[in-house]
Amino acid sequence: MTQEQKEKVQIDRAKVEEVLEKIRPALRFDGGDVELVDIGEDGTVYVRLMGACHGCAMSLVTLKGGIEMKLKEEIPEVKQVVAVNLDQGFGGF
Repeated sequence: MTQEQKEKVQIDRAKVEEVLEKIRPALRFDGGDVELVDIGEDGTVYVRLMGACHGCAMSLVTLKGGIEMKLKEEIPEVKQVVAVNLDQGFGGF
């Protein structure tokens, strides 16, 4: 087995959606939402922040301190969460 094969991670999309459903009520309370875009083989979960969350000054805190923390807590294979529509300064697209 090569090093590349060892680093591939399988994350169940349905499980990610299930965790996001737990987070959504808090986001929607403030007029926002989150959409699952993709799951990378390296354990990166790509999301899109929507509504009031997109463009909010606290969106990065919501992403890292809320969404990413909860996903990592419930799905240990998740390495990071990246919002595809935020300029995060560390590889987000």
